[in-house]
Amino acid sequence: MLSKRKIILLVAALLFFSGSLFYFIEKKDTLYHETNNKAEEYQQKNDEISNSRRTIITETVKKVSPAIVGINVTQVVQYTDPFGSMFNDPFFKQFFPNQSYNQKVKSLGSGYLISSDGYIVTNDHVAGNASEITVTMTNGEQVSAKLVGSDQPSDICLLKINRTDLPYVTFGNSDDVIIGEWVIALGNPFGLFEVNDKPTVTVGVVSSTGLNLEPIENRFYLNMIQTDAAINGGNSGGPLVNSLGEVIGMNTIIYTAGGVQGNIGLGFAIPINKIKRIITELKDHGKIDRDFNIGMGIQNIDEGIAKYYNLKSTKGVIVTQIVPNSPASRAGLKVGDIIMKVDKYSISNDQMVKGVFQEFRTGQIVEVSILRDNEPLTKKMNLEKN
Repeated sequence: MLSKRKIILLVAALLFFSGSLFYFIEKKDTLYHETNNKAEEYQQKNDEISNSRRTIITETVKKVSPAIVGINVTQVVQYTDPFGSMFNDPFFKQFFPNQSYNQKVKSLGSGYLISSDGYIVTNDHVAGNASEITVTMTNGEQVSAKLVGSDQPSDICLLKINRTDLPYVTFGNSDDVIIGEWVIALGNPFGLFEVNDKPTVTVGVVSSTGLNLEPIENRFYLNMIQTDAAINGGNSGGPLVNSLGEVIGMNTIIYTAGGVQGNIGLGFAIPINKIKRIITELKDHGKIDRDFNIGMGIQNIDEGIAKYYNLKSTKGVIVTQIVPNSPASRAGLKVGDIIMKVDKYSISNDQMVKGVFQEFRTGQIVEVSILRDNEPLTKKMNLEKN
């Protein structure tokens, strides 16, 4: 039999073991809960960081990207042998006829879907003269597109693909653009869209508005939006959107310096309000109705003319000729009048006049602000059909 002393020691040992076991079980449970809480806390912080990365910019990109397309075009360009001019003499022409030939040239650009049934907007200089047009969608599908209509003066082109239930962009209001607001340019610079079927995204701000630029190849760029969002070759035709995901313009041209081909922070977009008017007319009629002739000759004002007419600057143009029974004649314009403004557009030179009248349509009445004998006058001109 166990002695009383041994029994006491055994009970004490059992009590100690039970207490230790309870302590370790409780400690283990505490460690488990602490580890679990730390894991939950880590996940929560990770979620917070992830959520903080999702800004209005990233949400806008997610919203707009599915409606962006890459555009590959093939156009036939006629080339003339530069040595052909050496043989203009009739004698040589019988041996060396005109050395001209056609060649297919491939190029690329960007565009964006504006309706669920497959209408696409891009630049005229991207697809206006194309013989073949292939559109690449963000699902990787490549679809042939047809040309609905294109307008060279405004540099706006409307395409159509045979698809339905497509994502499309939302139009904003380019008259409500704020200088300094965030904007996003989406498109296909250098063909990078083809790499992973996703548009390239660049972010910047609206740098300026209402800019009238010099024409390029009979394309006139008035009331343009300037941005420092990077725009490069291939971006032409892609949308410029605000932080709400609304299209406010179409990326069209860049200014470069020192022969550099890339972006230097001077990009320009055609305002969407102008685009909306043009594509409606292209969709309805396939062309823009400018079948009118103003009926006057103009010339830039140099320092000599400015001095002769006692003008404060060389801005504006001087009327040099009036065609009888023309819109200019019936409006009461005369040779020697200085045109300073046409409707809301201030006139700086003769190219500006040509560009401004591209903004109007046959049958419209426009106001022409002039100086005659240094007195300001306003004349109304009816752009009658030829």
